[in-house]
Amino acid sequence: MRFRKHHPEEPEINLIPFIDVLLVVLIFLMLSTTYSKFTELQVTLPVADADRPRDNPREVIVAVSNDGRYAINGRPVTGRSVESLAAELTAASEGNKDTQLIVSADAAAAHQTVIVVMDAARRAGLPKLTFAAQGSQAN
Repeated sequence: MRFRKHHPEEPEINLIPFIDVLLVVLIFLMLSTTYSKFTELQVTLPVADADRPRDNPREVIVAVSNDGRYAINGRPVTGRSVESLAAELTAASEGNKDTQLIVSADAAAAHQTVIVVMDAARRAGLPKLTFAAQGSQAN
């Protein structure tokens, strides 16, 4: 009697469950990853083009320097508080509520200094507020 040697069958590796698990892990990682690019926003401020400046007798120009000093219509303001700036704005507008306030802030001025001007304008009762922008050099 001849017995054949029994050769064990080669095990077959089924890759489909392995691929399913990898896809689930990949989806989980994609959904749970935080993107640090959104924390580093690059902001480019707009440039305004105007035909020509209008001559409006009812306007007050507030200049904000990069070190936080204020000037109203070219005259320096002594204090840096909201109350002193509001009093100066009320005096400059002569109590006229139709006066337009133009904020001309330095590009390197702190954000808080511009907020102080906006708060002082609200306290002085000047609702018309405009921000000055530099014209583009493309023309």
